[in-house]
Amino acid sequence: MAGEFVQREIQPQKNCSDLPTWGQGSPRYDYIFKGNKDEATYPEEACPPWYHATAQIDSLQVNTSVIGNGLINITGTITSASEVTAAGVTLTSRKPFDIPHPTKKGYRLRHVCLEGPESGVYYRGRLTGKNVIELPEYWRGLIDPETITVTLTQIKTSQDLIVDGIEWGTRIKVKSGNGTGIDCFYLVHAERADGEKLIVEYEGQSSDDYPGDNSIYSINK
Repeated sequence: MAGEFVQREIQPQKNCSDLPTWGQGSPRYDYIFKGNKDEATYPEEACPPWYHATAQIDSLQVNTSVIGNGLINITGTITSASEVTAAGVTLTSRKPFDIPHPTKKGYRLRHVCLEGPESGVYYRGRLTGKNVIELPEYWRGLIDPETITVTLTQIKTSQDLIVDGIEWGTRIKVKSGNGTGIDCFYLVHAERADGEKLIVEYEGQSSDDYPGDNSIYSINK
């Protein structure tokens, strides 16, 4: 009869395999359902329930906190409206670190990382008894040789130090203007070449308005 409700008995399935999920992806932010059947009252003839030892989800909304002792591995970007704290370290718009003081018991030492308008790298050392600074081999593919700058600090005596030339972006020739032996500290800076140049100032209301590639930066909003 049309419209008549017919009750059909569905036989229990005895397939206890861990089957993959299927169906349509729901865009709703709902709480994950948890059953209220404890182990003591669970039917012996039924398949043992599966729980999610691992899980995959397209988007996760956390209202309060994420708590755990494991690792968080992210290949994308972590953004925050305020701060991100990991292992007791809070990541803010500055880049600080705080460690036990290396020489004073009962004290701590706090520094903040140097900031600048470029993706810069440096190489430093002491040049004694010779006139060529050999830059690391890996600099050849890492930096833009046109951006190399050199700072020389003479040791003990006035040497009238001069950068005589930069060869192939790998060797820096130094000479003494007054003909004395060379003994100096050197500090070499250069800008990285593996990526786009930093756009220091741009028009916008948030970091989302950055006109370059945002995926390569750790951003505090």
